Amino acid sequence: MDWLGRDRATGYLWLLALLNSAMLVFLVAASHGGVDRNGFLLGSDFISFWTSGQMLHQGANVYDGAAHIAAQRQYFASADGYTAFFYPPSFLPLCWPLGWLGYFPALAAWLLATGTAYLIAVRPWWQRAGTGMPLWLLFLAYPAVPIVIDHGQTSFLIAGLLGLGVLLAGKRPVLAGVLFGLATIKPQFGPLIPLALLLTREWKVFIVAALTALLLAGLSVLIFGGGIWSGWLAASARAQAAMEAGSVPFGKMVSLFAAARLLGAPVAAAYALQAIAALGTALCIGVLCRGRKWSPGLGAATLTGALLVTPFALDYDLVLLAFPLLWLVGEGLRRGFLDWEKLGILTAFVAPALARPVALNTGMPFMPLVVALLFALVVRRVRRTA
Repeated sequence: MDWLGRDRATGYLWLLALLNSAMLVFLVAASHGGVDRNGFLLGSDFISFWTSGQMLHQGANVYDGAAHIAAQRQYFASADGYTAFFYPPSFLPLCWPLGWLGYFPALAAWLLATGTAYLIAVRPWWQRAGTGMPLWLLFLAYPAVPIVIDHGQTSFLIAGLLGLGVLLAGKRPVLAGVLFGLATIKPQFGPLIPLALLLTREWKVFIVAALTALLLAGLSVLIFGGGIWSGWLAASARAQAAMEAGSVPFGKMVSLFAAARLLGAPVAAAYALQAIAALGTALCIGVLCRGRKWSPGLGAATLTGALLVTPFALDYDLVLLAFPLLWLVGEGLRRGFLDWEKLGILTAFVAPALARPVALNTGMPFMPLVVALLFALVVRRVRRTA
């Protein structure tokens, strides 16, 4: 991979940035009344959050599936079905203000706020990496970014909270704990973090994170009533059934569970493979933490492993990989790249653009292998730099 130097990498970034920007411009320009050429509302998934905000102002139960469908279709009825809402009640305080705005102003405000939060979190990793490339260019070039924008998803926010949290955990434990606690609004990416915190004896971070999560949960009860959590638990059972049945097409997902299901494995076998991957990833993190203090490298490994642990992850969640990618690039520039590192970095950076179309059109889900390769490279580098 000696051919991939700074000049060639910069050229590729410019090409990707132009393609990504052109795609988004075309998406908006070719839409009619806010509906794209394929019949989807711009910011397709965001309508679920916005509808929930509308319902909260009316005192309706956002976890009543029939009521949520009816409220959503009052504004837009998709020919492809319905965008469900399965987020925990701790997310509802963020949905509440969205209900005060019209759909498109709310979407714009959401993307601006969460995109800014993501860039704030990425910036210190970018500074540490010392790539010499503009942050805005990396942001525009990363193929996972336009996927988040297209869907109006929460991924910028969750990745930002986790990415900044793992960087600050060893230096500013209270702030890191607050960030981790806030990230429980999308809990499937968090299981490895308390494990790593406990094993590295970051007690303050762990306690503050737990208290923040509890306070956020309590706030949702205070605002929306005590029955809100039981409603969410019932909705979670529906969410699991929908995931198993492929209501979200398996080709759009990037987990090992989805890959196995796409290849024809039964639900039980897919869960078994996912469990093996999760246990193996947790074991690797456990061994990596042994005798070590918290470090950005350990945080990078934990974030990469998060995508191997959860059975429910989609291609827009791959913005989380920006942090381990920047860490790995920085280590390579400072200490020299190891075998396979440049190839792993290039593959993981470009893969979000290809994962969904390849999986949907050929039935070949390759993204779990890409994430596993990146995880192995990060773990190896952490062991080398300890």
